[in-house]
Amino acid sequence: MTSGRPGETDDERADRNFGEILQELRVSQTGVAVLFGFLLTMPMQQRFSRFDDVQRYLLVADVLLLATASALMVAPVAWHRVLFRQQMKDEVVLAANRLAQLGLLFLAAGVVTSILLVIDLAISRASAVVWAAVIGTLILVLWAALPLRRRLRGS
Repeated sequence: MTSGRPGETDDERADRNFGEILQELRVSQTGVAVLFGFLLTMPMQQRFSRFDDVQRYLLVADVLLLATASALMVAPVAWHRVLFRQQMKDEVVLAANRLAQLGLLFLAAGVVTSILLVIDLAISRASAVVWAAVIGTLILVLWAALPLRRRLRGS
């Protein structure tokens, strides 16, 4: 764990860190829920019967990726509930951080897969591959490369 703020106890730091993780997860979980809900309605649409095999597999993969992202992003709340008042806040914060990181990884894969599916349905498979690569690169740069670069420069 990193050092806390001046005058902050270990327990206060753990509480603050957990609160910050939960705030971040609230934002991420909203995006997951909206995307996941949209995808779950697709098979109910008339046009679904015209999906080719690739589109059907993309839809299934996307639903599974976003279900996994959702499970990972909600898991810190379950950890907190199960370990509440067990003097294990540091462990909960460490686990929540790892679960959130994995959740973001699955969310990124789900977003890219969603782009691939929707653009394939709307325009063409070639356009879908290009735009999925563009969005995937954007996510990689904004969510990983720039923060890691900043982290390395700050060390």
